[in-house]
Amino acid sequence: MNTSGAPVRGQGLRLTPFRGLRYVPEQVGSLASVTSPPYDVVVRPDGLHHLESSDPHNIVRLILPQGGSPAERHRQAARTLTQWLTEGVLAQDPLPALYVYEQRTGDSLQRGVIGALALSPASEGVVLPHEDVMPDVVEDRADLMRTTAAHLEPLLFSYEGDGGPTGATAVIERVVERSALFATVTEDGVRHRLWAVTDPAEHAEIDSDLSWRQALIADGHHRWATYLRLQREQDAPGPWDFGLVLLVDTARHPLRVRAIHRLLHRLPVPDALRALDGLFRVRSVDGPLSLALHSLAEAAAEGNAFLLAGDGRFHLVDRPDEHLLERTVRGDRPAAWRALDATVLHSTLLDGIWGIPDSPDHIAYIHDTEAAIEQAERHGATAVLMHPVREETVRALARQGVTMPRKSTSFGPKPATGLVLRSLETG
Repeated sequence: MNTSGAPVRGQGLRLTPFRGLRYVPEQVGSLASVTSPPYDVVVRPDGLHHLESSDPHNIVRLILPQGGSPAERHRQAARTLTQWLTEGVLAQDPLPALYVYEQRTGDSLQRGVIGALALSPASEGVVLPHEDVMPDVVEDRADLMRTTAAHLEPLLFSYEGDGGPTGATAVIERVVERSALFATVTEDGVRHRLWAVTDPAEHAEIDSDLSWRQALIADGHHRWATYLRLQREQDAPGPWDFGLVLLVDTARHPLRVRAIHRLLHRLPVPDALRALDGLFRVRSVDGPLSLALHSLAEAAAEGNAFLLAGDGRFHLVDRPDEHLLERTVRGDRPAAWRALDATVLHSTLLDGIWGIPDSPDHIAYIHDTEAAIEQAERHGATAVLMHPVREETVRALARQGVTMPRKSTSFGPKPATGLVLRSLETG
């Protein structure tokens, strides 16, 4: 590492080709019908059932298998994966490849490269995490990966390229002029295309470019922590030393950053508001949702702000008492971390005022704003709607080795799950 904290050439990212597992188009209804969002985005039972019924081979049967216990669910996923390979529903590509992946919707375009990334701890400064993780989630994902011996979905990483005439992004721009392995449109209107890059010269060009770059974990902290945990269990070098990722040059294709909202199962809105009296400014703001979110954005530009919903109205919560923040927020972290909405939410509101444990029984993390409100209204709960943090803030904290409260951000577009898998036995 150099004194700036960025890797020197040869000590940065190392992305290696692998023989991908992919659906055989003739064996499924359509490639769109077998894909899924990442496992942690499929949060509602109706979403899970919708994916399961869209095609009997939908990838959700592997990433979120059903069963009476976690161990049985994971064994079921392994049996399903073996069955699909035996039946020819999934097949392994003949040559090791890096995969160029494109997502396009309207004017939005994102391109990146999928490969097996050499694992490295955060202390090396090559892969930068920015959020904390929950041990029970890591344990669940670890048992699933261990049992299936496969990486079932790529993580989303971003790095900053320099726009040069050679390198990873240059290879991507050349490759997309060729015939794709497939093109499909998922029900959300996103068009997906995938290409296999098998030329060793292009592999070397990508490797040379990435060998002195850092990557930010945009989406997949729990799965990256799982990769590292499973690597530590091995006795010798091997496929567990690498993890399946999608790398996106954020200088070429800036990621979209959205907030992840909180659903407080056991806290009705009136109780939540009553506890805030005299500690925050609380105002009712007009709907519809788009207008209420605009009010949240205006307040967030001046300081910490949250939008509470669940009783048929919107309540803007901002301007926390400074003495309250001094008592509840850790003083041994950078000012940028202390000022995060997620920090104030967890340290001041959840811990200090409402006394809510950060456990699934009490809190759900929901990406979709309307879904968070709908569930809060249905169950008499409180939805805490968040304003997204800027990517520059996330990256600056990550480079300082400072992690944000978990589920602080939602980067996207996220890669569809099911387009390419990695076997740890034959890949």
